[in-house]
Amino acid sequence: MVRIEGRNPVIEALKGKRKINKLLIQHGITGDRVDLILKQAGRQGIAVERVPRQTLEKMASSHAHQGVIALTSPLPTVAPLDMVKLAADKGEQPLLLILDQIQDPHNIGSMIRTAYAAGLHGVIYQQKRAAGITPIVAKTSAGAIEHIMLAEVKNINTTIIELKEAGLWIAGADLGGEGLIYQADLTGPLAIVIGNEGVGLRRLVKENCDFLVKIPMIGELGSLNASVAAAIIIYEAVRQRGLNMA
Repeated sequence: MVRIEGRNPVIEALKGKRKINKLLIQHGITGDRVDLILKQAGRQGIAVERVPRQTLEKMASSHAHQGVIALTSPLPTVAPLDMVKLAADKGEQPLLLILDQIQDPHNIGSMIRTAYAAGLHGVIYQQKRAAGITPIVAKTSAGAIEHIMLAEVKNINTTIIELKEAGLWIAGADLGGEGLIYQADLTGPLAIVIGNEGVGLRRLVKENCDFLVKIPMIGELGSLNASVAAAIIIYEAVRQRGLNMA
């Protein structure tokens, strides 16, 4: 059974499609968000159990459960080409995010949150040597994981090749990129690849990208946090596409 921790993530899960088996709510907590959770749980016939804070503390991974934990079924995932179909059904050019062995769950959650906010059609991540969708990811995403397509794949390179065969261009974020993100054409069917926090894109992943882009940096830090870099590139792609974000 999967845990979702925190008031906003639980509220978003209640709006989503996966089954919630039980809600655990701390004795004595009140407030508008708690009232909303209880009301929605009642409408959906979800069991609610009041428990001591210590019980939630022992269960929580995020250390920010805010007195609420939901016990749910696993989050449903899709195939990468389902994301391409979603874009086609909406009459849009596909815009996807690929995570190459991202290991910090806070980074994954932040990138999923940004991807959802920017209107991307999905996020692809690796099954092994990556953080996966954990309670911390769910919490950091602020519930975005419930509303965007997610694909867990065995091999990023195989997925990249599959997407290229479907007509997508693959842009890798790399400090050695040929040009700045503002000079690259990010308007067509595109997947943006963000590499591991420590080593960046793996060699073969880099080779399979159609082109590499970099973010201009005036300071001497060397690189940006992975989730920050992803946000900058995603919104540059959105800007170039002229999408109405109002």
